[in-house]
Amino acid sequence: MQTRKFGNTDLETTPIGFGSWAVGGSGWAAGWGPQDDEESMEAIRRSLERGVNWIDTAAVYGLGHSEEIVARALEGVPEGERPYVFTKCSMIWDENGEIGHSLKAESVKRECEDSLRRLRTDIIDLYQIHWPNPEEEIEEGWSAMAELKAEGKVRYIGVSNFDVGQMERAREIAPIDSLQPPYSMLSRDVEDEILPFCREHGIAVIVYSPMKSGLLTGKMTKERAENLPEDDWRSRASAFREPQLSRNLELVELLREIGGRYDASPAEVAIAWTLRQPGVTGAIVGGRRPDQVDGVVGAADLKLGEDELDEIEAFLKQNP
Repeated sequence: MQTRKFGNTDLETTPIGFGSWAVGGSGWAAGWGPQDDEESMEAIRRSLERGVNWIDTAAVYGLGHSEEIVARALEGVPEGERPYVFTKCSMIWDENGEIGHSLKAESVKRECEDSLRRLRTDIIDLYQIHWPNPEEEIEEGWSAMAELKAEGKVRYIGVSNFDVGQMERAREIAPIDSLQPPYSMLSRDVEDEILPFCREHGIAVIVYSPMKSGLLTGKMTKERAENLPEDDWRSRASAFREPQLSRNLELVELLREIGGRYDASPAEVAIAWTLRQPGVTGAIVGGRRPDQVDGVVGAADLKLGEDELDEIEAFLKQNP
């Protein structure tokens, strides 16, 4: 798998990274339902076998469990074959599992130490502020991030879910190495301002939910969407409910048709669509089982033609 320069850093990353939100399991507010830890680790290892060289996780995924699973999956991997590991801070939880937000310097630094412990490492390759909340604490939180980088606890620092104004505020304190925003055919808000801003300033962009949280994989059906377990956050998401659901599944059939021309899955078409966008460095692609990894990694080498891009654009305009 070819690599791309990661913004202004010295990292070279594959177009696809393994996303470990779902492997955090259930039992917390944004869980994806029950998850088998052994399958999670097998999925991570399969992604490495297929050439993926970075993993994205977060402290809050599974309330620390995702980071622990990543560490277990990487046990025994030779140093020269270890992927980069990216994680995030700012979402904290109490003894009852209630999630809150903090960008206080003390909190950010404590979270970093906790993540280092759970990941069983001495340094985090990319440390990101998960959400710009509370917004009045952005400057304090970003200053703490810069200090962690200066101390050698993290190699690079980035932000997630920030808008241009919030990034400008952070950049007055220290450079931003990366941004992680949502981006897919069904979530395109970043195209007009955010992506051009990042290109101008050499900020790497790793997009999350390029398959709209599994909706564009080709595996989601109306029946499955209607019967998602209550502890799967998607059961409450508008994109998985009518009237949007039928339109979205119709889009999947177009992606299936286009994929057939390339021997690619609808998921690979959806991911490749995001990767063709100038300014997008990579896409975070989740996997709960090894076979799911096999069904998406081909997106890294899939180049959609202008005709296919026009077909997708026409569908989206005709079915807003």
